[in-house]
Amino acid sequence: MGLRLKFNLVLLAVFGLGLVASGYVSYTLLERNARDEVTRNAGLMMEAALAIRTYTIEQVRPHLDLQLMRVFLPQSVPAYAATETLSTLRKKYTDYSYKEATLNPTNPRNRAGDWETDIIRLFREDAETDEIIGERDTPTGRALYIARPIQIKNTACLACHSTPQAAPPTMLKLYGPANGFGWKHNEIVGAQIVSVPMSLPISNARRAFLTFMGSLTAVFALAFVALNVMLTRIIVVPVARMSRAADQVSTGNFEVPEFPDAGKDEIAQLARAFNRMRRSLQTAMKMIES
Repeated sequence: MGLRLKFNLVLLAVFGLGLVASGYVSYTLLERNARDEVTRNAGLMMEAALAIRTYTIEQVRPHLDLQLMRVFLPQSVPAYAATETLSTLRKKYTDYSYKEATLNPTNPRNRAGDWETDIIRLFREDAETDEIIGERDTPTGRALYIARPIQIKNTACLACHSTPQAAPPTMLKLYGPANGFGWKHNEIVGAQIVSVPMSLPISNARRAFLTFMGSLTAVFALAFVALNVMLTRIIVVPVARMSRAADQVSTGNFEVPEFPDAGKDEIAQLARAFNRMRRSLQTAMKMIES
């Protein structure tokens, strides 16, 4: 096995280990950053829904009290306002969703699906849990969701959701007496759920990973070629020439010219040592012949 082959095997092993380690670290970091980005987007959407709810309660509903006595306006309900506003967002960003999933809703569109019911059940089983973050598969790909419990902390909510007899007649006229009643104070009746797609951030992370690994591979390949050229010109070729010269000198052929020995590196030192050995051996042979 030649010197160049040994050098290349070691170099390839080092480069291979470097690529594997760099790939693992970079992919893990990029994927984590992508998930953090999705989580931030979902959190921002959740805070937007809460802001809409607060705005509706504090600045919209008080101006509609007299009108609400004559006709029930869903737009005055915080949950309706938040859902409608973020549904408008979905017209442009179809994979983003917001729902106030409820086990027994007044508005049928808010009824919890199977996976949403499981989340509400987790909140009901552990009242200390105030947020759940998870991932699920959707028809359009992987999505991250953030869920927060809907708990009846304000007794004013029970005016519309305790019994049909206590509810405003205008609301009963719109939704009927069958749904949205029997709620209790401090009961968790549903969950606010924001769902954000992960496909684009993950795709961007993978694209960045492939670009990084391609660049790193190109740098390694360039370094590999450069090191091989340097190894060949500085070490392999001079050593091979000295090996052939030594072989000729060993057979008594002293016509081999001396090697250039200028420089201070190890090859120059080896050339000077070879030249001294050649001259000494030639002198010794002449003394023997005489």
